[in-house]
Amino acid sequence: MNELKKYFAGIFTGLKSLVLGLSVTLKVFLRKKVTSQYPENRKTLQISPRFRAMLTMPHDTNNEHACTACGICAMNCPNGTIKVITKQIETEDGKTKRALDKYFYDMGMCTFCNLCVISCPSKAIEFSNNFEGAAFTREKLVLKLNQENSKLREKIKNV
Repeated sequence: MNELKKYFAGIFTGLKSLVLGLSVTLKVFLRKKVTSQYPENRKTLQISPRFRAMLTMPHDTNNEHACTACGICAMNCPNGTIKVITKQIETEDGKTKRALDKYFYDMGMCTFCNLCVISCPSKAIEFSNNFEGAAFTREKLVLKLNQENSKLREKIKNV
């Protein structure tokens, strides 16, 4: 008799749980739908200032960057996202000095851990809030950051 009581109690508990779940589903189903129109609200979208979307190398008004090509950012990158290619240049006084030739950043491999930005001694790189980084091919996710800003903006728009 006790087992029969447990059996029917289990069935009653299951039906109660089912009705409760279906009532929540029905409430959500009948609620007014809210659709955010993405392309139209792109300018008014509120993004957190700490959001990390894309690594950038800010340039000043003379289109010069602060990168000294030390390579610390590439060394601290956990998965090899950053490639720093240097070249030797000769200064006015006849000394040779290492200078940045190419700075590649693979956004498709980046874990957005911020270790590169934290470890940069000259504060030459930073993360931007540009969240539109989708691309159809992986090749378009590899960016050359030390080129002039107008070219980089065009490349980002085409991504």
